Amino acid sequence: MKENNKIEERIRMLENFFSSSEYKPMRFRDIVAILQVPKGEKNELKELLDSLISQGKIFLDDKGRYKIPGDMIKTGTFSGTQKGFGFVVIEGEKEDIFIPENATKGAIHGDKVTIMLSSEKTGKRQEGMVLQILERGMKEIVGTFQKSKAFGFVIPDNQKFVHDIYIPKEHTKGAVTGHKVVVTVTNYGDTDHSPEGRVIEIIGHSNDPGVDIMSVLKAYDLPVEFPKDVFRVLDFVPDEIDPSEIKNRLDIRELQTVTIDGEDAKDLDDAISLTKEGDIYRLGVHIADVTHYVKEGAALDKEALKRGTSVYLVDRVIPMLPHKLSNGICSLNPGVDRLALSCFMDIDAKGNVISHKIAETVIRSDRRMTYTNVSRIIEDEDRELIKEYEELVPMFRLMLELSEILKGRRHKRGAINFDFPESKIIVDLNGKPVEIRAYERNKATKIIEEFMLIANETVAEDYFWQEIPFLYRTHDNPDEEKIRALAIFINNFGYTIKVGNEDIHPKELQKLLNKIEDTPEEALISRLTLRSMKQAKYTVANTGHFGLSAKYYSHFTSPIRRYPDLQIHRIIKENLNGKLNEDRRAHYEKILFEVANHSSKTERRADEAEREVEKMKKVEYMMDHIGETFEGVISGITNWGIYVELPNTVEGMVRVSEMDDDYYIYDQERYQMVGEHTKKTYKLGQTVTVEVISADKLLRTIDFAFVEVED
Repeated sequence: MKENNKIEERIRMLENFFSSSEYKPMRFRDIVAILQVPKGEKNELKELLDSLISQGKIFLDDKGRYKIPGDMIKTGTFSGTQKGFGFVVIEGEKEDIFIPENATKGAIHGDKVTIMLSSEKTGKRQEGMVLQILERGMKEIVGTFQKSKAFGFVIPDNQKFVHDIYIPKEHTKGAVTGHKVVVTVTNYGDTDHSPEGRVIEIIGHSNDPGVDIMSVLKAYDLPVEFPKDVFRVLDFVPDEIDPSEIKNRLDIRELQTVTIDGEDAKDLDDAISLTKEGDIYRLGVHIADVTHYVKEGAALDKEALKRGTSVYLVDRVIPMLPHKLSNGICSLNPGVDRLALSCFMDIDAKGNVISHKIAETVIRSDRRMTYTNVSRIIEDEDRELIKEYEELVPMFRLMLELSEILKGRRHKRGAINFDFPESKIIVDLNGKPVEIRAYERNKATKIIEEFMLIANETVAEDYFWQEIPFLYRTHDNPDEEKIRALAIFINNFGYTIKVGNEDIHPKELQKLLNKIEDTPEEALISRLTLRSMKQAKYTVANTGHFGLSAKYYSHFTSPIRRYPDLQIHRIIKENLNGKLNEDRRAHYEKILFEVANHSSKTERRADEAEREVEKMKKVEYMMDHIGETFEGVISGITNWGIYVELPNTVEGMVRVSEMDDDYYIYDQERYQMVGEHTKKTYKLGQTVTVEVISADKLLRTIDFAFVEVED
């Protein structure tokens, strides 16, 4: 204890020393002399100075002098690019700082750095230069090994790590050309030398089935196997609910209830009941009571928090919880008793929730329905299915009726709907993609979306007004500068949005998306509108959800696959049972900030890994279609090429350098490519025929060439 007090005292002394008006930049030996530090305590002083540097309180300049950061010195995280330049993300700052290629000082993607802001700007963007790399972000790299006689080198999969890594012969671990490996970086190199490393794991050969996806899992540090202490706990997880638990709960097993999910879903964490009395809809959203089996602080809980979310890849799921829970006792399978946390809502004809009740329940789902079958009943009036599910059909029709009311209410207040086509990638037993198509969303998927949204809003509003520590799903207003840039961009297409002195209202963006529906420029403007907005995240403060135009929003409906849902279930249940005393409130106030931050990070990690695998499988699929022609739509135009999207959602590029029938010039104002001599024009939304000329799985690129179609 005395030692800790001594260290704290020295840190305070140093902070006071640096903040005194007499302090001038000086080297380590000068600080030692002024502070009269004994010889045996120099190392301790150096460690304290390094600690202050890592906190961004001081920094070292090029001459080795310790300096105090002024307004022009910032600390942040370097985000690299393939082209060598980068950006520094500074917590709390609205805009990233642009770092030119000659000012990165060897920083690579993920590094924590100190930068000095420049007085110049690139366009409207603030520039800076890296002064110091405080902490390396990428210590282990996944890549492809290439063997040479006396050494090897690894080509990183992550293209933001722009250098190959030199591997001395004694550190190759027996890897051969083509092996996917994990490398620890031992030296990050400089302008004259490549980074150096040693192979610590051979994942397998790049041509072997499953190695490509396993490489992505390793690159994103996604945990695959559950630790031993979790498996030991699973032996005590029951297959059936404890009958004695029923008396402590609201018994709704006789209430007509169904689950509606995709055909291949195994973790059924939400069920629906719905009746109507007069003009009032009585909607029940019943969510698996995962917290009954996952106790706070236990091995299962710690592992679920660490994972943060389930990750859904093309050929596998990396679950947040072991299958014995997610597909077993927690899954709301039909015909069996299950524990749930239910939100009962009375909703009027305008879609307003006029009263609600949250309760611990025991349910018994009547049927396991699929989106496809429900859609065929309510949209296609399929006679066979209507007969098969005769007793449920009135409820399905009532669901459609209520979902349309709820959708209309959300639309009226300005909620933004981004309806991009998602990809459905079908793979064979070896993980090879055999079919890619646009994932069809129907009225049944939209019913469930609306019911989950209204339950999430209802729970969030309830707990906000109770002033109980809680986790919210928030989405901040877009930056004014990005919205103004969007306004200028869409003006080229004849569209406008109102940008006043105050924040833009989501209704303005909703109106824009309605106007561009079914136009050639719809895909591009929708994507740019989405990019102009901030990322949704988890927070302890309820700041509202811009995209949904909702004042209150939380994630309540998926505790099997998202930790924040599990966390708020725990709070809700303690509150319902009168156990949320001052000590427990203080406990949640202490832990929730870190839970929110960690959950946001793991969500982003999962999203990036999912996108990476999807891109990889699309490239692999097109490798088998080189030389074939397809009809597609121009989805984007840049200086260097024209992007074309095929009906199956695969996107490739026609490089301007390969367009040899003319010299093409990019008309930036009209977003079109024009031939200098022929005046041939390529525009956004234009239907074109392309030939697949190459596909590179390592670079994740697909190259097309335009094909002239004879009339």
